[in-house]
Amino acid sequence: MTTDTTPALEIVDATLELGDGDSRVRALDGVSLTVRPGELVAVVGPSGSGKSSLLAVAGALSQPDSGSVRVHGTDLSTLSKGAAARFRLATIGFVFQSGNLLPALSAADQVRLAGRLAGRRRVDPVPVLDAVGMAHRATHRPGHLSGGERQRVGIARALVNDPSLLLVDEPTAALDRRRSHEVVQVLADRARDADVAVVMVTHDHDVLGHCDRVLEMVDGTLTELAHAARGMDPAPPR
Repeated sequence: MTTDTTPALEIVDATLELGDGDSRVRALDGVSLTVRPGELVAVVGPSGSGKSSLLAVAGALSQPDSGSVRVHGTDLSTLSKGAAARFRLATIGFVFQSGNLLPALSAADQVRLAGRLAGRRRVDPVPVLDAVGMAHRATHRPGHLSGGERQRVGIARALVNDPSLLLVDEPTAALDRRRSHEVVQVLADRARDADVAVVMVTHDHDVLGHCDRVLEMVDGTLTELAHAARGMDPAPPR
């Protein structure tokens, strides 16, 4: 484990309003969140509560109207759009609900492309695919992969540039119970083994036993529900 005490993610009193006129809503209302290297933090809450906005400001995709966001000590508000894009590629990994894989590319090529977009000339996809249990499927395209396998490839793609922060949006939404546990266990293992900070938005309460902390977002506010959940036995998949 790392001895670096710098938080991987530090959000302080962030507010964000979306929309115009009478439709304007406060998506984030004084949100504060600190995530350390090696932590897997789950954020639960109803649709429209602000979870996606939280990931957007954490990932330098949106700037809060007030408050601050730091990723490994870097104040995201100081970055230009170009610098923010480069910072995301080098420091932050994203895993999307649908996987967002390119249908014409094999699993290995999905990972290679992500590395090359970040400016890496040589990208070996095998180690990162192996880390998520997908090395044996490296030559397969998304159409020949199960939903759980596609999510694993999405995680591998997000990890190829060794991010210090991984932002995950509903990774189990289209998966059955067993595959949901498998995918979240991959995230928990990566957090622990590589000191990656993981923030996972989820509606799936069945997988929360894999997480270190669970927070709930309601109407733009964030409240911690549980601490040190990981280590408890999650419900066994059937």
